[in-house]
Amino acid sequence: MDPTNLPTRSTPHWDLYRRDMFMLAAEQKHPLFSTDPDELERLAKQKLSEGGWLYASSNAGNSFTHRANREAFYRQRIVPRMLVDTNARDTTTELFGHKISAPICFAPVGINKIYHPLGELNSAKVAGELGLPYCLSTASSQSIEDVAEANGANAVRFFQLYSPPDEELMESILRRAVDNGFTACIWTLDTWQLGWRHGDVAASNYAFYKGIGAELGWSDPVFQKRMQERGWSKEKNPVETGQLWIDQVWHGKAFSWNDLPRVMKKWKTISGDKPFLLKGIQSVADAKKAVELGVDGIVCSNHAGRQVDGAVGSLDVLPEIVDAVGDKTTILFDSGIRGGADVFKALALGAKAVLVGRLWIYGMGIAGEEGVRHVMKSLLADFDILMGVGGFNSISEINRSALKYIPYGSSGDHNGGM
Repeated sequence: MDPTNLPTRSTPHWDLYRRDMFMLAAEQKHPLFSTDPDELERLAKQKLSEGGWLYASSNAGNSFTHRANREAFYRQRIVPRMLVDTNARDTTTELFGHKISAPICFAPVGINKIYHPLGELNSAKVAGELGLPYCLSTASSQSIEDVAEANGANAVRFFQLYSPPDEELMESILRRAVDNGFTACIWTLDTWQLGWRHGDVAASNYAFYKGIGAELGWSDPVFQKRMQERGWSKEKNPVETGQLWIDQVWHGKAFSWNDLPRVMKKWKTISGDKPFLLKGIQSVADAKKAVELGVDGIVCSNHAGRQVDGAVGSLDVLPEIVDAVGDKTTILFDSGIRGGADVFKALALGAKAVLVGRLWIYGMGIAGEEGVRHVMKSLLADFDILMGVGGFNSISEINRSALKYIPYGSSGDHNGGM
């Protein structure tokens, strides 16, 4: 904890953020808020509008997939090692040729303006500061150009694609992403329409249909042409144009494997062969098919339980996907990350990096940019400290030997889950 007695490290001493929080007591202050996930959710519910809270927290159906994600983490237990000199540990890793400060990415989350007026500009700025990849959603409530500027010239950023049926529009969106320094495309497969979410439906909670949050579309030249063809403008017809935009994003038209080569080729041609990933993979058969068709990576994800109710937890299928294709493609993990131990477990099971969403969204809703920064620096400190006290010096040392699987009903497991 003594900053004058620390060895040289190639990455920041993320653990010192905890010391900073303790030192606030000398000024009769304390941190912005607790980053305990349950407390974070409770405070976010108090701070956010009803619509903001419902959109951030709602899961598909009875939330069984959300629960499955958490239970999957609970069944995997870390086996710490002692008397390991971890003073010079290193949290860096490499992802698609980029050296990143930790194997943690900002997940693509849409319509951030319902959480804070600056929306995606908050999270993009913090991601750039921390040296973590930022993934921008097609459903962003800020323009691609403004997000790139907030993220910083040297930051690592990826673009998450919801593919519009309008080919000219899709090409325009991808070209803007490339022109603004986005170096990978993540095509999300599981959300060409929204899952059934009771809270959102009951409150008619769809901001785009109220003319809120369509900035990425409104700022696109091809979409502007589509508006003009109807005699509409953002200023005079915010509701109609908001509906028109999001109906191009979550359009209700299913894609098939036959569409993958076409979409991937479009990105590869525009970007000069930059990485193309598929997000939403939970089946080994799908993972194998993706590799056969030449994708550069897959994201093992169930959209945090927001799309298919009753689905398998993402962590439960990660090992078999890694065993099937892990030596042939890059595997990222998404869905259910709530702390440093979760990051560790996903890496141990073979993920190259993890995507985190709800944590920083709640932080943004509570305190804007500062809230995002507090949540993500706390997560980095949590992970860094876990590596230190658990006996792990580098990301490469985190593997399956560090975990023990404990099925429900085993001796000592009296809670049966969460």
